[in-house]
Amino acid sequence: MSLPARIDVVVPAHDEEDGIAGCLGALADAVRMLARTHPEVAVAVTVVLDGCTDRTADVLRAAAAADPLWETLPLDVVETERLGVGRARAVGTTRALATGPEPSRRWTAHTDADSRVDPGWLAQQVEAHDAGAHVLVGAVVPDPDDLDPVVLARWLHAHPPGSTLGHVHGANLGLRGDVSLALGGFDPVPEHEDVRLVERARALGFDVRATTELPVVTSGRFDGRTPGGYAEHLRVTYGDAS
Repeated sequence: MSLPARIDVVVPAHDEEDGIAGCLGALADAVRMLARTHPEVAVAVTVVLDGCTDRTADVLRAAAAADPLWETLPLDVVETERLGVGRARAVGTTRALATGPEPSRRWTAHTDADSRVDPGWLAQQVEAHDAGAHVLVGAVVPDPDDLDPVVLARWLHAHPPGSTLGHVHGANLGLRGDVSLALGGFDPVPEHEDVRLVERARALGFDVRATTELPVVTSGRFDGRTPGGYAEHLRVTYGDAS
């Protein structure tokens, strides 16, 4: 196989003024590491501001203006009415793949605006393409600063190394560009669009690989942006600190 010509990062954001700067800063660190390890791979980032009613747009633009990286790296900011996370991911992916190299030479990497990727995350994603993967399912961990110590201890006890292998999270997901198109992209649903896409990939025989290396740190809040998402899982499963 070969490295992709370009990796496109897609980030949906709905009212994430507290997390978007950290998300962008972590992506910048990952871009810089990728430039050191695989300088031949181009990077572009698409952020979909999904009906934001807070200062997400202002914080995002201020964070981008403060880092010279974003003066040269494509950062496409798309503002929409409230779509929901499934449609927002779909809009971002469609826009990202509309220009540039042919989709088979592209990789789309997905994360969330309340999440911070590992510095090696983009290198991990492009190496999955190089290894022949069609889909890469990555792990997430809650931000320990967001959790009561009792709740954090419960989460750590329930998640020994490797225990999250195969769990699907939109905050850490990658697909080859042509595979994303063949699967029809993300469904326009309010939640679990990531799970549905990976289930479809497996059912159609695509090469779906999973890893717990380089997990993405995501918000440990209990009040999430989707009714049945990761925040609700944390609240229901680990939220009683008594």
